[in-house]
Amino acid sequence: MTVWDISRHPTREQFDYWREVICQAFVPLAPTRTAAEPGFAARVETRALGAVNRARIDSRPQLTAHGPREISRSAGEYVFVNLQLAGSCRVRHNGVESVVEPGRFVLLDTAEPYYLRFDEPWRMLSFRVPHAHLGGRPQSPALGRAMDGSGGTGHVVTALMDALWQLGDSGPSADLEQSFASAVGAVLGGPAPAPDDLRAAVLRHVAARLGDPGLSVRSVCRRFAISPRTLHSAFEGHESSFAATVRRLRLEQCARAFADPAETAGITAIAARHGYPDPAAFSRAFRREYGMAPRELRERHRIGAPGAKTGAQRRGEAGAPS
Repeated sequence: MTVWDISRHPTREQFDYWREVICQAFVPLAPTRTAAEPGFAARVETRALGAVNRARIDSRPQLTAHGPREISRSAGEYVFVNLQLAGSCRVRHNGVESVVEPGRFVLLDTAEPYYLRFDEPWRMLSFRVPHAHLGGRPQSPALGRAMDGSGGTGHVVTALMDALWQLGDSGPSADLEQSFASAVGAVLGGPAPAPDDLRAAVLRHVAARLGDPGLSVRSVCRRFAISPRTLHSAFEGHESSFAATVRRLRLEQCARAFADPAETAGITAIAARHGYPDPAAFSRAFRREYGMAPRELRERHRIGAPGAKTGAQRRGEAGAPS
């Protein structure tokens, strides 16, 4: 991880540092200030992921040009995936003009000119994907257009960006790098994301909403603009179905809470917090998975006795040779 915090530099030097260092670090850019304000406090954090570079950028109002001069000085050809987190970005690229609001993203091809305008302080996630990861230089009407990040393949892209950023600099990279490139390629007009790419995005969506009792096949399909058949296909060949995966994740969260000596909430409250508003249904599901009642597991951890085995562990032992 590398962090550039321009606010640490003297006020009179901040914009020069932004123009001469930051705007040359990833692909040549020519910035122009548009606001009469002292200094140019900005912050950029980068994290590598194989050949994909990830950056989180907080900056100030400006015009940013990647014109013919900057293209001639570029080393390598890439597509930037810019997910707007705060503020808005006016984009001119590939014969298209659009406004990218928070929650939306835009794809920019560094082999072609593009021009960005930020009229207020802004924040974005920006991932740089080599052309080679996309099967060559893209020729797509999607370039330069503000894309919806809340549904369909666009949501797969934004969910993967969020998941990949949370990884930090650790964790597996090759599969995730390819999954992200595949999702970006689909937005550019290539094949739809592979089932595992979709499954990774769905799991990220589910993990953030385990406490929602309305989490269901229907709600996930509506969010990703897919059919139930497509959702179930993404989980085929894996250890458990979509429904079983949601149930297991919820029960694991509850079990961790029961094992935490600092957790003071009651069993019913913990179950409701993780998507089980019906205490009886929760108790039955928990007993099937762990072979004991929730209260028993909690007591075992309180007295320091060995923890319970999950249903999967018990099933594995039952099938193991003696």
